[in-house]
Amino acid sequence: MPSHIDFSVSDAEASADWYVRVLGLKRLRRVDLGNRIMIVLVHQATGLIIGLNQHSEVPVGRFDDRSVGLDHVGFSVTERSDLDAWQKQLAALDVVHSPAEDTANGAALVFRDPDNIQLELWWSKPH
Repeated sequence: MPSHIDFSVSDAEASADWYVRVLGLKRLRRVDLGNRIMIVLVHQATGLIIGLNQHSEVPVGRFDDRSVGLDHVGFSVTERSDLDAWQKQLAALDVVHSPAEDTANGAALVFRDPDNIQLELWWSKPH
C-alpha cells in the first residue's frame, strides 16, 4: 500500500524540479487551487507519493526542525554501500550533505531540500 508525505514549500515548481533531479521522483500532476498550488510526485520503485504545497499565505518563511512539528523524514536504503553511492551522487549534484555516519544501529546520511526540510537516508544494521 503506497504511503504519502506532503510538504509545504515556498516554490512548488523549484522544489518539484529539485526532488526529481536529486531523488529521481517522477512528476504526476500539478493542481492549482484557490489557496495553494500542489504538485504531486511519486517514487516509482516504492510507490511513495510526495505532495509539494505552495500556500498563498505563509506565516513562517523557512522550515526549522527545532520548531514543534516535523523534525525530519527518513528514507531507508537496502545496503550500507547505498549510502556511499548516495553521498557521491549528492556531491555531484552540489547538494550539501553530511558524511554517511555509522551508529550502533545503522548509518545515516543527512541533507536538506530547498526549503531547509531535513531529509535522511538510513541503513539499519541487520540483527
